[in-house]
Amino acid sequence: MSKGYSHSHFILHKPYGYLSQFINNQNRRKNKRLLGELYDFQKSTMAIGRLDETSEGLLFLTSDGEMSEYIRSRNVEKEYYVQVDGIITNEAIIKLQKGVEIGFNGQKYTTKPCKVHLVNSVSHLPLENRKVRDERHGPKSWASITVTEGKFRQVRKMTAAVGFPTLRLVRVRIGDIHLTIRSGEVIEVEAFLNNLQQK
Repeated sequence: MSKGYSHSHFILHKPYGYLSQFINNQNRRKNKRLLGELYDFQKSTMAIGRLDETSEGLLFLTSDGEMSEYIRSRNVEKEYYVQVDGIITNEAIIKLQKGVEIGFNGQKYTTKPCKVHLVNSVSHLPLENRKVRDERHGPKSWASITVTEGKFRQVRKMTAAVGFPTLRLVRVRIGDIHLTIRSGEVIEVEAFLNNLQQK
């Protein structure tokens, strides 16, 4: 990491409906909620590995560019809990584990092998009790997907590719750091993730 400079680091549980940015520079996103509404971040703070507006969960923020590059690299696992439309099958899980074809920048892309398993309960997570769909429209299920890459909307595209569209997406882990704080909470930390770099 950068030496000789004082940097600020934060862990945030991004709520649903927020953009992972501090400045809204697009007119079509007028009146969107931004991260700066959650905490008084210093001016040079940046989000590491953005979550889109409809996604939730663990987000790191830092003023250290080298830290940002490292966390976004393939050296650091990112785990997501996805609630999907329907009861995800073992066949679909195996396909996801091996890699599936998705669209990226107008081209076909095959995702790298990853870790996937069924999740029986999310009661241990500090999630908002948010309804994503009426129960009359059929069953839902949760799965864990752990990746080391991060193409645009990759996890959502992956579940759709195996026939189980994502209804809700929550990032629950980055490296060894787990989601333990409530939605909207921000914690400032010192020299966070040093343990990741030592691996």
